[in-house]
Amino acid sequence: MSDLKTQLEKDLATISWQEILPHAKRDAVVVINQDLDILDVAEAIALDNSSQVNNWILHELITKPSAQQLTKWNSEPELVFTTAIVQPFVIIKPNLN
Repeated sequence: MSDLKTQLEKDLATISWQEILPHAKRDAVVVINQDLDILDVAEAIALDNSSQVNNWILHELITKPSAQQLTKWNSEPELVFTTAIVQPFVIIKPNLN
């Protein structure tokens, strides 16, 4: 594992939507698909691996929160997400129950 990935792993957190909401309001939240590894995405963003990131965007594996997601999450602020921070973004992966 790369040094960067090791550091990103140390900084992973599980937090509620209520704590993520301020970042969503400043349009800094990136939602990743359940099939992706949050550390892989965080590392690609941190290293500015635009070809990989663009590929995920093209296949809608990483997105901004949709209006439907925002409505749902705002109505359930206790929902939790796995998060990684790569300034200025907060990368989130919804936790499945």
